[in-house]
Amino acid sequence: MQKSMRALVKATAAPGAELREVPRPEPAAGEVLVRVKTASICGTDLHIYGWDRWAQSRIHPPLVFGHEFCGNIERLGPSVTGLSEGDFVSAEMHIACGHCFQCRTGEAHICSDVRILGVDGPGCFAEYVVIPAGNIWRIAEGISPDYAAILDPLGNAVHTVLAGAVAGRSVAVVGCGPIGLMAIAICCAAGASPIFAIEPHPERRRLAQAMGADAVFAAGEQEAEAAILARTPGRGVDVGLEFSGHPQGVRSTLRLTRRGGRVSLLGIPGRPLEIDLARDVIFKGLTLQGINGRRMFETWYEMERLLLSGQLHLEPLFTDRLPMEQFEHGLDRLRQGLAAKILLYPHGMEPAASASRTQAHALRD
Repeated sequence: MQKSMRALVKATAAPGAELREVPRPEPAAGEVLVRVKTASICGTDLHIYGWDRWAQSRIHPPLVFGHEFCGNIERLGPSVTGLSEGDFVSAEMHIACGHCFQCRTGEAHICSDVRILGVDGPGCFAEYVVIPAGNIWRIAEGISPDYAAILDPLGNAVHTVLAGAVAGRSVAVVGCGPIGLMAIAICCAAGASPIFAIEPHPERRRLAQAMGADAVFAAGEQEAEAAILARTPGRGVDVGLEFSGHPQGVRSTLRLTRRGGRVSLLGIPGRPLEIDLARDVIFKGLTLQGINGRRMFETWYEMERLLLSGQLHLEPLFTDRLPMEQFEHGLDRLRQGLAAKILLYPHGMEPAASASRTQAHALRD
């Protein structure tokens, strides 16, 4: 068996990344080696590649990054049970400590000492990745590799949307990056109506409409808030879901949500922001929720059932399918807001993936 593999490496403390030949990892006790079939680029990967302030404070090169993927188990480490070689899997890439207060009281998704593979340890932009067996998620029959590769961010969206009731409720999705776009589809599947989306980038507004939003508005327009309030009528939406992290987006979400409504915040602001807490939260009696990651593993079961129901339609998300060698092109498209989910193929593109890529480009053109 080969002793090396190709991997995308954050080689130095500077912008950029390199495709390198590196030693292939071997699974230790309690771990499995997965042959990566499909990986997906995340906004976090863009931060790592661009070497922004967050990356400089968190990442320690050299690092194989990437944390969204699916593949097949290549080898089991000693003492692993319940899994088999060849199993089609993904993984929860947040490694909880298992010992802190949160972990011991059913809140492992907000573990105080969490490690993230692809951020704090070797990730999945590689031909092979080693994962703790307890973090492996076996993919149910009927779930496609495309969907299996994005379970990590899909879990964020599911957690945000289903943190409260949405069936029969009006919803505003503020910020239509990939997770916001997924949230629109989840709201549709869960029976929310009407669903409003606010997003500054025209391509993502187009995608928001394709994902099922009833009305889509450009951010920064007072007319957008006025139109949504008029259609609710005058009360505001029942549920506000904030994915942008932009100060204007956060404030707009609070203003748009009715008295007694629920606001769930997943977007991360780049700096502290000011809100009118009395007017927009306290006097309105809002339920304000911070959302972090996915509940382990409650959200994973919810995702699986949603996908197997056939009601969750995510196809418009997959704007680009590329061999791993073209990672820079994919990251550049993501940076420009021209792409949603970009799939990479460490072992080369299969004919079906190549055909899908051609079809996706034809649909855009």
